[in-house]
Amino acid sequence: MSHKIAPSLLSADFLNLQADIEMINNSEADWFHCDVMDGSFVPNISFGFPIIKQISKIARKPLDVHLMIVDPDKYIARVKDAGAYMMNVHYEACTHLHRTATAIRDAGMKAGVTLNPHTPVSLLEDILQDVDMVLLMTVNPGFGGQKFIEHSLTRLARLKEMILKRNLRTLIEVDGGVNLQTGKRLIDAGADVLVAGNAVFADANPAEMIHKLKSIV
Repeated sequence: MSHKIAPSLLSADFLNLQADIEMINNSEADWFHCDVMDGSFVPNISFGFPIIKQISKIARKPLDVHLMIVDPDKYIARVKDAGAYMMNVHYEACTHLHRTATAIRDAGMKAGVTLNPHTPVSLLEDILQDVDMVLLMTVNPGFGGQKFIEHSLTRLARLKEMILKRNLRTLIEVDGGVNLQTGKRLIDAGADVLVAGNAVFADANPAEMIHKLKSIV
């Protein structure tokens, strides 16, 4: 399976958001990655559900919504209503992760679970079969443009081994410090989906950068 590219709208130009959305629509990107931050779980605030709902009206590709918030269970219905395809919740924010994943799927979305850089992938041993995707943060969540954490490659390889050993179809997504150089190493280690923010939107030709990321072999 060819890897997927999910440009992160956190790095888009919010004064020209429609133009950036149309650029992604017309590019080789597979998903839109939408980060929701509450200023509590992470030290930053981004955009909320009304913005995502407006994005969904013109986006022609699935919305991968990453909730960096406390109590994500409260917002499952709102995330669905906003048009999400994938709802990502943090392992660290969910007391009853199996219940949360089940509720996300029951709402008609794909269920993703996210791990912060310090959280061992081994903690997912008993939930892997109940989620559609695992998102590994390769920087500390909350801000774009951070330096890639090298140990993430070891964690990624370990998680991929866990998935393959059990013959599961769970996808692995990575977010943080993704560019052409780290992207190649991440795919080689087992990543299925690359989230790229600054690498795409800071480039002089974002659509061409998406093509280059999609073309990594």
